[in-house]
Amino acid sequence: MCLHRLPLANNGYDPAYRRNRLRSIAFLVGLGVLLIAAFLLSLGAGSYNTPVTDLVRGIFGRAADDKINLVVRNNRLPRICTAIIAGAGLGITGCVFQAILRNPLASASTLGVSQGASFGAAFAIIVLNLGAAGGLGGMAVPLCAFAGSMAVALVILGLSRFRRVSAEGIVLAGVAISSVFTGATTLMQYFADEIQLSTLVFWTFGSLENTSWGDVGKMAVVFLAATLYFLLHRWDFNALLSGEETAISLGINVKRLTMVNMLLCCFAAAVIVSYIGLINFIGLVAPHIVRLVVGNNHVYLLPGSAIAGAVLLLLGDLVARVVISPVILPIGAITSFLGGPLFLYLLFKGGKKAC
Repeated sequence: MCLHRLPLANNGYDPAYRRNRLRSIAFLVGLGVLLIAAFLLSLGAGSYNTPVTDLVRGIFGRAADDKINLVVRNNRLPRICTAIIAGAGLGITGCVFQAILRNPLASASTLGVSQGASFGAAFAIIVLNLGAAGGLGGMAVPLCAFAGSMAVALVILGLSRFRRVSAEGIVLAGVAISSVFTGATTLMQYFADEIQLSTLVFWTFGSLENTSWGDVGKMAVVFLAATLYFLLHRWDFNALLSGEETAISLGINVKRLTMVNMLLCCFAAAVIVSYIGLINFIGLVAPHIVRLVVGNNHVYLLPGSAIAGAVLLLLGDLVARVVISPVILPIGAITSFLGGPLFLYLLFKGGKKAC
């Protein structure tokens, strides 16, 4: 295990552990400050050249100009909250994927989970024609997205448990699965009508502009519930770093831990993808950025991955909105530009874990 508490004879902590703890806490605080700065920058980005103080008042509906209140509360703030929750969810699920599969290249996008969820959502939109349905019918998109992601998860679990495929093989299998689901989604586009096709393009590009406060609330509930469970099992993830046999000797039910966390990760990723479309590489990039500073201690790595994911998606959305304003670029393309080079770097470096 990379990071242990090592009690000394004087009831103190090992100095190396103390230094790492202080560095990790300082890094998390720095990420929090960066998130606040990104929030304020995103709040101010737009056609209205408004002072930050008025924008902050607009959050509470107390700006002097009612137009500012309307723009902030009904347009900018839901988009920003979507970016924070979705980015944090993808970041922390990527961290958990890497922990339970013991593979630094694992994430919802590289394993094909996001693509499976997108295929399920596209199936609901085109084949079932329920993309615009309300009431119980409106649940068809996230439910089908969840079913698609779970199909991928079962294949991954089968390969890792029964066929004993290596960590590198799991990632390659994920690439193959992604290709299959992407091809199937493309075929559905060929038979879609104009309305269905325009909705399906949403999944292909990824977008943060179509979520309502109700959608934000649903994503927040799933994210908070999953994050709470992940944090309660942070020491179990640390035990897995020493190998499955060591974790079992410590009383951890590794199979149950893997299954439950795989289920939660897939469900959280499916819900996020069902509302914002396919956003690549956030779950891969965020944990590695944090791991470079805090190491593999999931006490700090889990919250750090969530905050880093929120910062990355929020900054990516900010770039998409301002780089050629007033045209808004697809956020999925921006995150792919970010994650692609890192993915290649990890492949050529052998996917070694930072410790």
